[in-house]
Amino acid sequence: MRFSTYWRRVQAILTRAVADVGALLGKPRTPTRRRGIVAAAAGIAAGMAVLVATAVGVLGSPTKFESDDGNMTLQATGNIDWNCLSTIEGIKISSNGSKCGSFDAKAYVSIADPNAYTTKDISWKPGQKQDTSCPVLTEGKSPGKDTFTNIASYNETAVVESKLGHTFLFGGTIRFTANGNASENVELNQEAGTSTCSIPRTAGDKLIAINYLNGGTKVEFSVLTWITKVTGPESTVGENEGKCLVGNDTPPCWGAKVKTLSESTAEGKTNQAEIVAEDNGINNKALVAGKFAEFGIDLTAAGIIPEGSCKSFPQTVWESRSSGSSFVSNPEDIEVEQHEISNCGTIKVVKQTSPRGVDKVFGFESSLPSDSEAGGVACTEGGSAGIDENGHFCLNDAGNAGKGATENSKGNTVTSSEVAAGEYTVTEEAVASGFEFDHATCKGGTTTVDKNKVTVKLSAGDEVTCVFVNNELLGALKITKVSSKAAATPLEGAKFLVKDPKGGKKTYTTNKEGVVCLDKLSLLGKYTVTETEAPSGYSIDNKEAQAVEVTGTNAKCTDEEFGGQSLEFKDTPLTELSVNVKSEAIGGTKSTITCTDSGSKAIGNSPQKGESAKVSAKELAPGTYTCEVVVDP
Repeated sequence: MRFSTYWRRVQAILTRAVADVGALLGKPRTPTRRRGIVAAAAGIAAGMAVLVATAVGVLGSPTKFESDDGNMTLQATGNIDWNCLSTIEGIKISSNGSKCGSFDAKAYVSIADPNAYTTKDISWKPGQKQDTSCPVLTEGKSPGKDTFTNIASYNETAVVESKLGHTFLFGGTIRFTANGNASENVELNQEAGTSTCSIPRTAGDKLIAINYLNGGTKVEFSVLTWITKVTGPESTVGENEGKCLVGNDTPPCWGAKVKTLSESTAEGKTNQAEIVAEDNGINNKALVAGKFAEFGIDLTAAGIIPEGSCKSFPQTVWESRSSGSSFVSNPEDIEVEQHEISNCGTIKVVKQTSPRGVDKVFGFESSLPSDSEAGGVACTEGGSAGIDENGHFCLNDAGNAGKGATENSKGNTVTSSEVAAGEYTVTEEAVASGFEFDHATCKGGTTTVDKNKVTVKLSAGDEVTCVFVNNELLGALKITKVSSKAAATPLEGAKFLVKDPKGGKKTYTTNKEGVVCLDKLSLLGKYTVTETEAPSGYSIDNKEAQAVEVTGTNAKCTDEEFGGQSLEFKDTPLTELSVNVKSEAIGGTKSTITCTDSGSKAIGNSPQKGESAKVSAKELAPGTYTCEVVVDP
């Protein structure tokens, strides 16, 4: 499992745990110390311009972290500081104690160094270049003023107001001996270290050089980038190319392009007075002036995690430097923290039909980033799945018949897993024919649902899943057969040929109630119904096909009040007529029988003549019939 993926899961657990600090958590991977060597920026090379940032207060982080006062206690109500945090199994989250209000403090980690100021402390191995791709660490003993006993780090990403999507990093270090004018580096690696390489450097890694000056009351920040390519003038090169800051080195190295941070982007200070133990939220010990240093950086404003882009640093390397040392001098104490700093989250969109598994393509518009591997289905024949450059994508629940609400497939799901923190919208387009929109629900993150539109305010580490449900609009058709007489008696046994909109045909027979009822018709449109056979004793009144437009109403044949489409057919009851004569004497009279309808047309086997004559007529519709009998003397 990638550590970045693992840490996102830990962050999700921490978010849920904020409301209950005593909640049981698993055992997340905690920060570790690694052996290797670190290339750190101490002072910047001679002649390099540096902008000094003075303490200006809260940078605008979501929790209003106080990173410029050099202490661990609140200076303003509604803010937070290091003593607001409590520890659960090595990872610190927000506390609901009396010192601070309730807040969501994701991913606050503290390192305690049991080997501080001993020969077993981890430090830079002498004799290496600063520009080493995989530096080596060793055991040694750094001066007390450059030895970390504790390191605290905390990061968060804003999802509201003017700092939407900005990621902030806050750090606090405690040294073995007071050092008012302290210097340190914070190296952000895009790959976590391994047993063979503690500090793997890749193109785009960042190094933040921090100098606490004037007794720690003013702080200067500079940012360097790890480059791997050589190219022309510095003003035109990309992030991964250029010249080395150390002039006689060649890439890979820390590049010569250095960004200085303004006071609105970074701030910090060392403690100017004693911090009593009860106010020390990092190691709970009393600290004399000059032993504690803290800083805060808006990583987005600094260009380290650019606005609107997803960026992750799974490893942070903390490096102390001697005051006033140049970039080419070795760093001292080294601490490696595998705690991800990221502004990335995941948004998953799922389409489900009711009933599940209906083969229908549904289109969505969104502000999600383009991702051809996100899943879903092609919107048009010959097209491609995934999210296109305009945020459009399509989903189909086909193949999921009978599955539960949490069971889905690649075709009915789009997963955008590398999304920068910020605000996003997902809207289902015009409802597909034969369906009606039912509802949308979301889990995780901060979401707002407005009918078929979802707005997501995504924080770093959030995993948001939104499910859009559409009901299939099934049709229903009821065919009723009754007598044409006033009583309208229901007629059983009538046969009807039903033809669907695609030309499919099937014959149905009315039941005892004189009804043929068809529901759950997924095929909507024009149906035609033709009576092909009347019940015994009745005649078909209308032999022509009757058309009806079946629409999606989800009506059922069992409904007390039927809401689908209906057709009624009437049949007329028939009469059998029989007239006969018989001579009473053998060889006697001969009779002629003639029966006609109201139009004087003969009916049945009429006329008949003889000593025993008989006229029969069947299936006579109601009307007037005349039978004339002439007896021949």
